[in-house]
Amino acid sequence: MAVTHLLVHGAWHGSWCWDKVVAELPGHDVRTVDLPSAGNPAAGLTEDARVVRDAVAAIDGPVVVTAHSYGGVVASRALAGLANVRHIVYLCSFVLDNGDSLVGAAGGAPLPWWIMREDGLIDVKDPVDIFFHDLPDAVAVASVADLAPQSYRAFTEQQTETAWRTIPTTYLVATEDHAIPVGAQRAMAARCGRKFELASSHSPFLSHPDYVASLLREIEGTV
Repeated sequence: MAVTHLLVHGAWHGSWCWDKVVAELPGHDVRTVDLPSAGNPAAGLTEDARVVRDAVAAIDGPVVVTAHSYGGVVASRALAGLANVRHIVYLCSFVLDNGDSLVGAAGGAPLPWWIMREDGLIDVKDPVDIFFHDLPDAVAVASVADLAPQSYRAFTEQQTETAWRTIPTTYLVATEDHAIPVGAQRAMAARCGRKFELASSHSPFLSHPDYVASLLREIEGTV
């Protein structure tokens, strides 16, 4: 039976960020989701995980889930116990243990590049540098325009499921990442079955979509 790829974006982003990867996978069943915590202060990890879990439940057949950044927290929670999920790809992503939260993993306080708003949302200081520094200027500017403020609540909820313990995993470390330090990525990658490294910003789906797509094709052939 054909494998379906489900792509889960990270904080501040949306399904739009996967367009270049999808274009590199013609003939493959590739689906995306939009997480409600991007733009909605009332939505958090619980609501995001429900969206991903429902998306997987709607797929009849094996699934490979690729999760970027905060999306890794969502995937770890959402995918636990789902028999048709055959592999999780953590793309410069958070691989947290039970009881951890993204804020906790970041040191217990908002990061210097987070702009905390009174409405419970977070904006990003200098998003080109944080997310898109290795992209052409026009692409970086267009990508910044597509970002949404992120729910702070999503970053404070604790990890309650760890699908990475029971489902085969691959981690892609982005060595030029300005959002998640490479040392932290390597530490989280140690929890995964395989690890690859790529000289990329925090957005390899935009700077190296061909590489990301080739990795997904290779994983698809193993499930």
